[in-house]
Amino acid sequence: MPIISIFFGIIIRMYYDEHNPPHIHAEYQGNKALLDFQGNVLKGDLKSRTALKLVRDWIDLHYDEINEDWNLAEKGEQIKKIPPLE
Repeated sequence: MPIISIFFGIIIRMYYDEHNPPHIHAEYQGNKALLDFQGNVLKGDLKSRTALKLVRDWIDLHYDEINEDWNLAEKGEQIKKIPPLE
């Protein structure tokens, strides 16, 4: 699964052949969660409120780019890297 961003030990991935609703996969210290583009946890748990807040902040900052990547992935096209939080 392609990594689209990494920041503060958090890895954000997106599959090319995913299903709706649009979502990202976040991983932190071996814990995994699926989040929609509004920051709602659909499945899993990062086990860290701080990590979850950082992922939600990242989603807010890069909402349009995440949507663009989802649209590319749905078409089977190469997705783009998205800048990390700094």
